Amino acid sequence: MSFYDVLHRRRDTRGEFTGAPIPQDVLHRVLGAAHAAPSVGLSQPWDFILVRDEHTRRAFRDHVQAERSVFASGLDGERAETFARIKVEGILESTLGVVVTYDPDRGAPAVLGRHAIADAGLYSVCLAIQNLWLAATAEGLGVGWVSFYREDALRRLLDIPPTVRPVAWLCVGPVDALPDAPDLERHGWRNRLPLEAVLHEERYTRRPSR
Repeated sequence: MSFYDVLHRRRDTRGEFTGAPIPQDVLHRVLGAAHAAPSVGLSQPWDFILVRDEHTRRAFRDHVQAERSVFASGLDGERAETFARIKVEGILESTLGVVVTYDPDRGAPAVLGRHAIADAGLYSVCLAIQNLWLAATAEGLGVGWVSFYREDALRRLLDIPPTVRPVAWLCVGPVDALPDAPDLERHGWRNRLPLEAVLHEERYTRRPSR
């Protein structure tokens, strides 16, 4: 696939995982792509925790399901019915979990370029995640970013130091296929905005909220 094919083919994968193993060379290329991401001050503030243990994954899945219930309890009517049809994770179905963390002390105290924008290090970690996601798509793998969790719960589960922030649990593995459209569009939760709706010239132009 060309770069733009990969970019538009990428999906947040939930129910399409096969559970098949990932060849070691493929996993190494995907993680290498993540590690090649740009970072503020060349701090490379990310770490990657590979989680294969079923007990650990079940514990995390149970926590995610509990948080899903918390979110669902605040929905009413049609919104609640729509959300009930949406799968929010593929923790057990995927081949492994890749937990990406942010260490603000990496390269400290003088991280070049971070003095005025404290979150620049966190942005760097997100770039590494995007690199991983695109590389996985190019390799025929699916990736699903799980966001229904409390950071402290994941920190305790994986013995992450208190100064290190867990940014993402990524479900990674081979898939039957990638959907043509994102799950949230297919289920009617939300539609993608056209580029024109978010494009501004010279100054920010206020528009009605969408």
